[in-house]
Amino acid sequence: MKGTGAYGERVSTTLSTTIELAGREVRRVGLGTNRLTHTPANVEFIRAAVEAGLQHIDTAHLYTGGESEATIGEALSPQPDGVVVATKGGFGGAGRGRPEVLRAQIDESLRRLRTDVIDLYYLHRVDPETPLEESLGTIKEAVDAGKIRAAGVSAVTVEQIERARRVLPIAAVQNQYNPGAREHDPVVDYCEREGIVFVPYYPLRSGGAPAESLAWLLSRSPAILPIPGTLSLAHLKENLAALSPGAR
Repeated sequence: MKGTGAYGERVSTTLSTTIELAGREVRRVGLGTNRLTHTPANVEFIRAAVEAGLQHIDTAHLYTGGESEATIGEALSPQPDGVVVATKGGFGGAGRGRPEVLRAQIDESLRRLRTDVIDLYYLHRVDPETPLEESLGTIKEAVDAGKIRAAGVSAVTVEQIERARRVLPIAAVQNQYNPGAREHDPVVDYCEREGIVFVPYYPLRSGGAPAESLAWLLSRSPAILPIPGTLSLAHLKENLAALSPGAR
C-alpha cells in the first residue's frame, strides 16, 4: 500500500519493523558509532542500548582510532544472541584496499571486537589503485576461513555492486542517503529488487527533524536499515520508537 510521504512522494504505508541481516532478524533501526570513544560511560551506553532493544551496531576499523570497536568489544563480549555487529576496513585512499592491508585490519578488528567471527564486514571504500575484485577476494578468504559471516560494500554504484556479487554474496550496501541526499536512489531500488539490505549512513537530513527523516527512510523501501549515530540513550530510544505504529 502506498501513501504520500513527508517529502511529497509516494511511499509505503505498510512498515516492516524487522529485516534479515547477516543471517539474523534485526529491528530496522541500528546505531552508528563513528564518534564512540573508549570510556566506561560509553561501554555502559552500548550495554544499555542493547538492553533497550538495539540489535544492529555499525562501526569501522578507523572510527575514533579503533576506540569504537574496542568499546563495542568490551561491552558485548560475549556478544548477545540476536545482535549483529558490522565493521568495515579499507578506508584511507590509494593502497588501503590491498590484500595485506585488509588482512591486517580484519585481524585487528577481530581482536578489538573480542570475537572469533565478524557478523558483517564491509569494504569501506573502493581503492583507486586496487581492483575491486582483488579487495573483495581478500574478504572472501576471510569468509571462507570463518572469520567473517557476511560481506558488504560501501560508497558504491549499482555497477560496482554487480561486480562485487561476482566475487562473493553481498548482504548489505552502505551509502550516504537521506531525504536531502538522493543520488543513490538507483542503488536503493536495486537493493530492494535483489534482496540486499541498504544501510544509509548520515541518514538524518541536515536541518530536518530526525523523526521525520527516519520515518521517511523506513517507508522509502523495506530494504532500508538506518543507522543514526548517537551517544545518548534517550535519543537512541527515540530512534527505535520510529518503528512503533504510533510513530507513523
